[in-house]
Amino acid sequence: MAHAFDSYEMSGTKLSNRIAMAPMTRSRAYGPGATPTDLTATYYAQRAGAGLIITEGTQPSVGGQGYTNTPGLHSAEQVAAWRKVTDAVHAEGGVIFAQLMHAGRIGHPSLLPDGLIPVAPSPVRAPGQLYTGDGMLDFVVPKALSEEEIVRTIADFAGAARNAVDAGFDGVEIHGANGYLVHQFLSANVNLRTDGWGGSIEGRIRFGVAVAAAVAEAIGGDRLGFRISPGNPYNGIAEENVEELYLSLVAGLAPLGLAYLHLVESPDRELTRRLRAAWPSAFLLNPHTHPERTGHEALGLVEDGTADVITFGAAFLANPDLPARLTAGGPFNAPDLSTAFGGDHRGYTDYPALTA
Repeated sequence: MAHAFDSYEMSGTKLSNRIAMAPMTRSRAYGPGATPTDLTATYYAQRAGAGLIITEGTQPSVGGQGYTNTPGLHSAEQVAAWRKVTDAVHAEGGVIFAQLMHAGRIGHPSLLPDGLIPVAPSPVRAPGQLYTGDGMLDFVVPKALSEEEIVRTIADFAGAARNAVDAGFDGVEIHGANGYLVHQFLSANVNLRTDGWGGSIEGRIRFGVAVAAAVAEAIGGDRLGFRISPGNPYNGIAEENVEELYLSLVAGLAPLGLAYLHLVESPDRELTRRLRAAWPSAFLLNPHTHPERTGHEALGLVEDGTADVITFGAAFLANPDLPARLTAGGPFNAPDLSTAFGGDHRGYTDYPALTA
């Protein structure tokens, strides 16, 4: 029987345990040109006891930015800055993947240079507002990507993956969840296209599979993960035929030899089991525990075979030494969500460890 504290071989990458840090936007890329800072390196190095760290969403292109002060992986300056982060994590014995996230329509022109506006599969505005440097502003009607722009965006993901490897990352994760660009292509209410990139389920999964194929070709499938959130309405998403859609997506991804599939679980545990059964490599699970946060009891999902690795979000935000605390059964720091996005070291690198 597998245990969460066992080491794990993930497509050739050795994880010290089966507890992973989920990607969490922190909006603290204050360095020039959307670069992480020395404080970012401290933050991730503090959490190197995770079997796997998956970074905050990192834009693969200038136009992919959706929030204030989020980092990129599309310039030499960003590669150099991230190298300090990966070196710090590796010095502590950790493994770190960069999450590549194109926000699509979830953004605002005030965050983008040169008159750019957010893009999407179709010109469908997201409901609600976004925090910007000018305060809370309504989402705008995005520009529908042309066929040529879709091809270029796929190439941007591949280029960012190469940059990630150059920056010392052990691999990358494609963000196909939570209402961002890849998820927007999957969604029937955002993707209204009638060409080969929309319409049928085959058309709607095409973009995500094409991005994964391009990245796998660029850096190897064994260094690539893919995150999904079936049935998640976040950011105005509405999906149809969820089980068929995601089983089709998984079938499209499976031949690419990816390192893992990362599921943000819905309340439907039976769908989780079906996706797990259909997936040929490591299965990472961010379990559905709402309204509670993921806690120690989730580790049993490794023991019963539901997942190979369990990912924790807010618990890692507040507990840099989370695996040690899970081993000891606590105590656990409570996260201060008022400091989750933006700010300085407070609520970022000042949470105490057990040995402090």
